[in-house]
Amino acid sequence: MSGGRGGGNRLDERMGSAAATRRREIESGDRHRRFGHAQSWRAIENWPGSRQLIRLALGLFGLHGRARRNARDITVREHALRVAGLPPQFAGYTILHLSDLHLDIAPDVPEVIAAAVRAHRYDACVMTGDYRAETWGPHEQAVSGLQALMQSLRPPVFGVLGNHDPLALLEPMEALGVRVLMNESARVERDGAALYIAGVDDPHYFKTDDLARARSAIPDDGAAILLAHSPEIYARAAAAGFGTMLCGHTHGGQLCLPGGFALRSNAPCPRRLWAGPWEHGDLAGYTSVGCGTCVVDLRLNCGPEVTLHRLYPR
Repeated sequence: MSGGRGGGNRLDERMGSAAATRRREIESGDRHRRFGHAQSWRAIENWPGSRQLIRLALGLFGLHGRARRNARDITVREHALRVAGLPPQFAGYTILHLSDLHLDIAPDVPEVIAAAVRAHRYDACVMTGDYRAETWGPHEQAVSGLQALMQSLRPPVFGVLGNHDPLALLEPMEALGVRVLMNESARVERDGAALYIAGVDDPHYFKTDDLARARSAIPDDGAAILLAHSPEIYARAAAAGFGTMLCGHTHGGQLCLPGGFALRSNAPCPRRLWAGPWEHGDLAGYTSVGCGTCVVDLRLNCGPEVTLHRLYPR
């Protein structure tokens, strides 16, 4: 693939011409450059002085230092993930799930994440988007951060792009060994059996996800896991025939009330989908609260996580 703005016909072939055209048009538009990926001024990253206001407020209550430490105290969670039609050869297969890394929000973030994952054993790694901290501007620091992190990850590594991620990230990510799924699927084999990892482009801001296209190469009886940046497409994912979905985007609220009660979510979906495991009909999902931070490198009553999903048949 060539070209940070889409790679021409190659990107059209991968993600579909309509989705690719929409992606390129949005990224090149004046409104996108000025306001970033926000849906509206309700998005906190668009509030003038939001970063300073958050830091000031937490400082006044004596919570800034604690919130900064919290953001770097990554919990490794273990989760039993049920997958419909999973071949017996994949029972116990372990997937490391990283989401919302925002690798360039602070210089120490790539190493903090690397330290949290390097000692753990797993069979594959998936990343569900948002590698850059800002929603606009340069992406080179995010690439450098990913390059450092990849030294602590074992292949295969699959990923999707989030609402913070430009098409310009696609080529360097794949050069580093990440198989970015742009409304596509990949086949993983084990002892003669197959598991399919499907992924859609960002459904939140760009709205360039194509679930039918992502599923098109997967047999009707094939075991499949869908990667999407945001949980908001949960109902459409179930209708498209997916039985398992991994996502992120919400940060679990990031700055929460005691008990982890999130005051808001940037994903238009029921609260039960904001963090952790959930179900919708035959669809089993998991929303990661993320291992990074957005807007400010702070967390309160909602610590960062990486997740080890151990697969079992359903």
